[in-house]
Amino acid sequence: MDLGTTDNGTAVSHYRTIFLSDIHLGTRGCQAEILLDFLRCNESEYLYLVGDIVDGWRMRKSWYWQQSHNDVIQKVLRKARKGTKVTYIPGNHDEALRDYVDMQFGGIQVSSEAVHVTAKGERYLVIHGDEFDGVVRYAKWLALLGDWAYNVMLTVNHWFNFGRRLMGLRYWSLSAYLKGRVKNAVEFISHFEDALADEARRRDFKGVVCGHIHHAEIRDIGGILYCNDGDWVESCTALVEHFDGRLEILHWADAQEIYDWRLQSAKKAEPVPS
Repeated sequence: MDLGTTDNGTAVSHYRTIFLSDIHLGTRGCQAEILLDFLRCNESEYLYLVGDIVDGWRMRKSWYWQQSHNDVIQKVLRKARKGTKVTYIPGNHDEALRDYVDMQFGGIQVSSEAVHVTAKGERYLVIHGDEFDGVVRYAKWLALLGDWAYNVMLTVNHWFNFGRRLMGLRYWSLSAYLKGRVKNAVEFISHFEDALADEARRRDFKGVVCGHIHHAEIRDIGGILYCNDGDWVESCTALVEHFDGRLEILHWADAQEIYDWRLQSAKKAEPVPS
């Protein structure tokens, strides 16, 4: 990681590669403001958008689009114009974009999957992962029902954190906490991780980078490095590759800079005394 600053003095970290997924623009649970701060503070040579960037499922039911959601898209497009190699791999929530695989829009390459070669020369399969979720693949009605229940939980999470902010407390994902303690959810995550590792092993990759299950993790599974970059509705995480090829998960909502930025934004929004 290299450090630098923007013209306005904001500290900027430089990585070789950044992986983001499960942003879910178009939903109330999307933490677009926190993601914008991340995009302002981090640059990379390669940027992979690993699915569920825009939530078509939710937007078909009800329209919700904030200026911050538009700002996220504009920020990514600007990165592409400035030379970042951006690859968009659609997921199940933005599956409509799979009709445009192998096309480019605004300098962004749309692909069904990608092969990323790290600075160490190691090959990683980059894929959203819904293909290995039996519920999504074989019982979409159940997946849609689960999506509804999940959004209810995210709404509770939103108001829970609204109350925490009023008390001066940091963001903390209640929904992620509950999901991590439900036995069936834990078992599902384990099976999902094993399936992705098996696929990478079968295709002779060093590892796999995916999203889909909103659970950021890096771990070795039988000699395959499984990497999940998490999400931007619960954990606010990204997977980054340093210039030496090392991979790391950044938990951006835990960074002190976020809260300094929020405080500055709140101060700017305060009315000027007459």
